[in-house]
Amino acid sequence: MAENDEIMELKPHIFLLTGEDASSHSYIIRGSYKNVLIDSGVDKNYSKLVKSLLTLGLKVKDIDIVINTHEHFDHIGANRYFQEYALIAAHRFAATKITLEDRYVTMYKSGDLNELSSKVHLWLENRFRFDLGNYSLEVIHTPGHTSGSICLYEFTQKILFTGDTIFAGGTLSYIGESGSVGDYINSISLLATRKIRELYPGHGAISVTPEADMEKAILNAKALLRDEEGVEIASFREAS
Repeated sequence: MAENDEIMELKPHIFLLTGEDASSHSYIIRGSYKNVLIDSGVDKNYSKLVKSLLTLGLKVKDIDIVINTHEHFDHIGANRYFQEYALIAAHRFAATKITLEDRYVTMYKSGDLNELSSKVHLWLENRFRFDLGNYSLEVIHTPGHTSGSICLYEFTQKILFTGDTIFAGGTLSYIGESGSVGDYINSISLLATRKIRELYPGHGAISVTPEADMEKAILNAKALLRDEEGVEIASFREAS
C-alpha cells in the first residue's frame, strides 16, 4: 500500500502525505471530476508537498480544491501557493479567522515578510457535499477543537477525514482558543452515530478502530472537564 515512507495509498486514488515537523498530514483524492487536497500543512512543508505531488504525477495546478479541516496554521500554511489555481474551502467559522488574519486564533507563525493574504473561496456549511465522481465528501461541522473544525465523510468507503477532531487511540486534541470541550464531546457523540470504518486524522496514525477511539476521546474530554490528571493530550499541539 505504501509507495514510500511519506506517501501511502489508503484507498484507490486516496493518498496520505505525511507532514514535515509540526505540519499536519495532507490527503490527496484524485477524483473523476476534480482533484482535492485536504489540508496544505505549514508553509515550510510546501516543497515536500510539491515533491509528493510529483511522485503521484500531479502538479500544483492540478489541484482543483483545497479543503481545510480547520483554521490552525499547521493545516492552512501552504494555502497561498494554491489559492490562485484552486478553490480554497473552509467552514465559515474558520474562513473568518483565515481571511481576517486572526493570528491569535490561527496561531500563524510564518516568517515570510512577503506573504500573501489568505483567501477562502468556498465558505462551507454543515452537510455541504463535494461530488468528485468516484468519491463524494460530506462536510460535517464538528466544533470543539476549534469553532470552525470540520470532518469529511466519504460514504461509499465509510471513511472519515478528521483533521484534529479525532486521533487514533482517542488521544485528546488541544482545545483551541475558539474551541470548547463541551462542543467537542457533542461533536464526537454525533459522529459516533455514523457507520465509520476508518479514521484519517491530521496527525499521527490512521485508525481502524473508530468506535473505540471515539469512545475513548469522549472519556478523555469528560476527564479534562473534571480537571483530572493523566489525560493524554496530543503532543504535537505543543509545537503548534
